[in-house]
Amino acid sequence: MTKNNILTTIDFLKNIKKHEGKKSSKNQNQKYLRYIFKRNPSGTTEKLQKKTVAIAGLGGLGSNAAVALVRAGVGKLIIADFDEVELSNLNRQHYFQSDLGKKKTEALHDHLININPHIDLEVINKKLEPTDISVLFNDADILIEAFDLADRKKWIIETWSKAFPQKPVISGNGISGIGHTRDMKVIKAGHIYFCGDGTTEMKLGLLSSRVALVANMQANVCIELLLNDSCEVS
Repeated sequence: MTKNNILTTIDFLKNIKKHEGKKSSKNQNQKYLRYIFKRNPSGTTEKLQKKTVAIAGLGGLGSNAAVALVRAGVGKLIIADFDEVELSNLNRQHYFQSDLGKKKTEALHDHLININPHIDLEVINKKLEPTDISVLFNDADILIEAFDLADRKKWIIETWSKAFPQKPVISGNGISGIGHTRDMKVIKAGHIYFCGDGTTEMKLGLLSSRVALVANMQANVCIELLLNDSCEVS
């Protein structure tokens, strides 16, 4: 494709303004979104735009899953974390040098808006407790669990499953180490999905490729569930 054949986002917005005149900004936004997601499989964007996903934890799993979901066209994300971006996060999390010292919620909010300015983002800047889940995540269709510690993973899965027994939760489980791509899998237990190798421990260290792989497995399962309106994945 030549440079002349490439319609930039700026050119596209100018074109909308020129031809739409006084039509509503909502109509312009719809055209803008259709352009962003023109390479999506047919019919997926319209459906995903109506969905809400909650993400608990914005580290290696949560930040990368959030980016994948926004790029896929999910209409609303509820993102929750209490931590700040540190230099040691940059080897696997979707943050940059310019984010150092910022709240992860603030930094990720800005990155997601830069992908899709029309994404609906609800930001929760706090350390989640069990009493928060039914209130703060009530509007979510699915929860992506992206905590670091096993005990916190356990209570949020249990709390979500009790509060919303018919809504899926997708957990990252076994992301450490190097290689062993064939060991990565999705295991279903009722409305709970575990993505990862299911065995490796944090002491092995965290490498960007494996962390991002599991994060995108979580996002992929999430998208499939949202589109199927069921708790079954292929």
